[in-house]
Amino acid sequence: MAVEKSKVLIVGGTGYLGKRTHQILLQLKLVHAIQEAGNVKRFLPSEFGTDPAKMDKAMEPGRITFDDKMKVRKAIEEAGIPYTYVSANCFAGYFLGGLCQPGQILPSKDHVVLLGDGNPPAIYVDEDDIAMYTIKAIDDPRTLNKTVYISPPKNILSQRQVAEIWEKLIGKELHKSSISKEEFLAAMKEQDYAGHITTMCVTRDVLQILKSEMKVWKPLKFIRKSTIPPLNNTCAAIYNDH
Repeated sequence: MAVEKSKVLIVGGTGYLGKRTHQILLQLKLVHAIQEAGNVKRFLPSEFGTDPAKMDKAMEPGRITFDDKMKVRKAIEEAGIPYTYVSANCFAGYFLGGLCQPGQILPSKDHVVLLGDGNPPAIYVDEDDIAMYTIKAIDDPRTLNKTVYISPPKNILSQRQVAEIWEKLIGKELHKSSISKEEFLAAMKEQDYAGHITTMCVTRDVLQILKSEMKVWKPLKFIRKSTIPPLNNTCAAIYNDH
């Protein structure tokens, strides 16, 4: 959408939730249009999930999405267009409803399948908070030509912890089965969302990325807007200083 007579351009919804839509590279046309217009003060391309710059080891075919986003980034930066990239990792509404089980959108009151050992942590952010931080980042000079990472400290949870929260809510312990990491990775090889799911729910890549980048992050003091019931969403936005 355009804001204040095209001084800022925000692009969202060109990625996917569970299925790749092949629309990400259409943003290259927007890059060309922005160059011609010459009056766009900030461009926020379709990002909002995991930082594609840190996903070079993601599984195929899910990795295609990250590769496409990097092509858009390259075009933006080569064109000299002012930008902000927003990385929020996992959308809470998409992942938490099914207790982090691929293809599940509602939680069972009886059973949960743990991916691997169920212990690798991931970061879950309420969609309203993602929108809030995106809007606040638009005219903040600290986020110009930076990547903003939205990382609520108390929302860094493993699948087991998510299941435990649900058990407390329903007052019942779930029957737990598991699929080994090897079996799960084999099953994901032909899935469009493989790169996201394996990184967030089975491997430990997400927090390794956070730890490796911590030395160049600086905090942004934004006001928290909402919570993720039943999770305590004390939001912290940080930006990469490179």
